[in-house]
Amino acid sequence: MDLLFPIIDLVLHFDKYLPGIIETYGFWTFLILFLIIFCETGLVVMPYLPGDSLLFVAGALAGAGFLNPEILIGTLILAAVLGDTLNYWIGHTVGMKLLDWKYCFIKKDHLEKTREYFEKYGGITIVIARFVPFIRTFAPFLAGVGRMPYRWFITYNIIGGILWVCAFTLAGFFFGSIPIVKENFSYIIYAIIGISFLAVASIIVGVFRSMRACAAESTETKEKD
Repeated sequence: MDLLFPIIDLVLHFDKYLPGIIETYGFWTFLILFLIIFCETGLVVMPYLPGDSLLFVAGALAGAGFLNPEILIGTLILAAVLGDTLNYWIGHTVGMKLLDWKYCFIKKDHLEKTREYFEKYGGITIVIARFVPFIRTFAPFLAGVGRMPYRWFITYNIIGGILWVCAFTLAGFFFGSIPIVKENFSYIIYAIIGISFLAVASIIVGVFRSMRACAAESTETKEKD
């Protein structure tokens, strides 16, 4: 038990230990960063791994000369894209198998509604979800469950991965060394998350309005018949 808490602290606050890891492991740090971002985006059971803060701190350390920025950004983008791709295929495969489980709480009509949602709003959801902790881990999984066409998914997956990694890494690269930014880093992250949640909330509101409109049209059609 005494060993468990340090391990949990390392996983949840990996960004704090990153400078020491760079000093200890050198070039292998890129592989460690790859694995963390890959797992956070690719495994639906690991949404708690650091994402935004890790990118920012890694960018700040690159700006200070501890990491090669080109290799860093390329590695993180590859991890983000491959992670979402794995998550998509897990949802695509497991989602349908859940229907065959005797005690499954997922109904076919639920999957059908999910599929319709991702046909209409899947692209922008995949992109925006990148900037929202937890949601970015579940979005590609649900896209797979909803059978979002893979050619569309991979396109928005790449776009979202590039935007997410570049936004936070370059922000850390250019602004991470400024004292006021370092002292108020947590508030900056909270502000970004808040803005992202507002964007997602607006999409959800739009989806509900669309569903209500479709339901109203369906009711009117039945009444006419």
